Amino acid sequence: MSVLARTTPRAAGADPVAHGYAVCEAITRREARNFSYGIRLLPPAQRRALSAVYALARRIDDIGDGDGSTAERTAALTAVRDQVHDLREGRSDADPVLVALRDAAARFPVPLDAFDDLLDGCQADVDGRRYETFDLLVGYCRQVAGSIGRLSAGIYHPADLDRAFPLADTLGVALQLTNILRDLREDRAGGRVYLPAQDLQRFGCHLALGPDGAISDPPAAFAALVRYEAARAQRRYDEGLALLALLDRRSAACTAAMAGIYRALLSRIAADPDLVRDRRLSLPGAAKARVAAGALLRRRT
Repeated sequence: MSVLARTTPRAAGADPVAHGYAVCEAITRREARNFSYGIRLLPPAQRRALSAVYALARRIDDIGDGDGSTAERTAALTAVRDQVHDLREGRSDADPVLVALRDAAARFPVPLDAFDDLLDGCQADVDGRRYETFDLLVGYCRQVAGSIGRLSAGIYHPADLDRAFPLADTLGVALQLTNILRDLREDRAGGRVYLPAQDLQRFGCHLALGPDGAISDPPAAFAALVRYEAARAQRRYDEGLALLALLDRRSAACTAAMAGIYRALLSRIAADPDLVRDRRLSLPGAAKARVAAGALLRRRT
């Protein structure tokens, strides 16, 4: 159970579903950064449901990135997996996040099995897995981010879910590739390398950190590597954003806002790869707000 869930007791007689959503929305407000700019554009029922998805996804991600031993984090991920399976089988759980998620899944076609993919991806992080090829990296991205895309698409509930799910999955891959480029130095400092070994070898890069804590690869080689991977992410944005045509106005605005923030970040990285050599790059809040507002305005025209 998340810290917030433990420290926010339900008042006697309070509706457990309403309390569960309140906990999830509080987690989303506190923890979500880029995500929150899009989710606020949704109608209340969808906003609450997406907050429930985010709250459980955040819990899983926090386990994967936690400080416990490999065995402890694996056991914690297994416990969450069991909870999700119980939820899918209709067994109840008093955890407020799961109470809210159960209600969301009853209201919308949420593909709860996508949480298994997310858990598999976080287990790969716990195990310290690295990726030899880009195809293997894309498989990981589908687990940790395509899964969220599919869960979100279920809440958006377009008429053609069979078309929407693969596009949402591809858009999730684009966002995760952007995250990987944004976090190159931070991940390397934590002992993680996500970029494919084949690509590192091709460009003569190692992502080693110098005495100053910055990535020490030669500037030209590092820039070429980053731009090569950024172009791959860009192609997936181009493909995945076809999802917008399948969504209602506010769901499309939500998706466009979240994708637009990450895409703008990717453009900055591609324009100047040195920006991620020694820091974790982010867009200013005002820039994120402009992207979100522009997404909503475009969907009104």
